[in-house]
Amino acid sequence: MGDPYARKLTNKNFFHAKTDITGRVVVVLDGRLDNRGLSLIQPISRAFPQGSIIELIGTTEEEAGPGKTVETIAYIAFVEILTSGVLLAGDELVWNGETIGTIAGYDDTHVPNHQNTIVLTKERRSGKEMGLRAGDEIFIKGF
Repeated sequence: MGDPYARKLTNKNFFHAKTDITGRVVVVLDGRLDNRGLSLIQPISRAFPQGSIIELIGTTEEEAGPGKTVETIAYIAFVEILTSGVLLAGDELVWNGETIGTIAGYDDTHVPNHQNTIVLTKERRSGKEMGLRAGDEIFIKGF
């Protein structure tokens, strides 16, 4: 046995259709690190029940993805999941009608407290620098 993602038995094509996820910013973050050492797990998907908390962490490292390590980051926000669903690498993160970036992968450092969710962004900006506010809605849009 073993992880089907690590064994390259599954991929994004296995996901035929899925719903978008709505979240609410509960904490806006303001910080950057150049040596974070996030170890992204192999699975390209994570399921979250309503009420779960995820931490959004941005990176501009273009190679960021499942199984990779991410060093340069900006902390974006903690978000409460309002509609349960599945996040998939490549899903778009939308705030205020604009795409912030796409889901690159997940780091399990703080599980079960919360899931670090890494977002590939064009610019390395914190949630404060973006202008996020507590209570703002975030949409995670799939295909």
